[in-house]
Amino acid sequence: MGKKKKMPGLNTSSTADISFMLLIFFLVTTSMDTDKGLTRRLPPPPENQEQNAVQINERNIFKVNINSVGQIMTSGAIRLECTPGDLLRLREMAKDFIKGLPHPGENQPPERSMVNVPGLGPTLCSDKHVISLQTDRGTPYAAYFAVQNELVAAYNELRDKESRERFGRPYEALNDDNKGAIREIYPQKISEAEPIDYSKLSH
Repeated sequence: MGKKKKMPGLNTSSTADISFMLLIFFLVTTSMDTDKGLTRRLPPPPENQEQNAVQINERNIFKVNINSVGQIMTSGAIRLECTPGDLLRLREMAKDFIKGLPHPGENQPPERSMVNVPGLGPTLCSDKHVISLQTDRGTPYAAYFAVQNELVAAYNELRDKESRERFGRPYEALNDDNKGAIREIYPQKISEAEPIDYSKLSH
């Protein structure tokens, strides 16, 4: 009986290296699905947002509260719904207040100051006003974003109008110096308070 041939052993000394290289290759070349967040562009964050509690004259504050079901209450106890018509009304109310008109329920307008604006000279600026946005812990995200969007849009529209009147161009077409001058006339002042649970206040 002939001697059985011995099968040569497989050299596995480099298997670990090959496996590691293949792993790296697939990690680099494979696209993985990731969780997507909100499918909308959020409004820009408020500029120079008030962080500290300071004493502000009531006439200089325009209050906007959003409850847990998305209803909006403004200064003067005006109740609005989160509908296109009421949101547009909120924007117009905010614009009037920023321009220097008294908010509903207040006889005196917000204070303004004469400021020497670079490139424009002495200008009456709406630098004392504050829009105070207060939400409930259960406020729907959609309602919050919609209200925030309208408040920021109020500033954008006023700046654009002022820019066209003074420079003959839309605000976004101005250089940085001229944009800064317009921002001094209409500084964006939206203060967001810590959300509270309004349901507990009713007990």
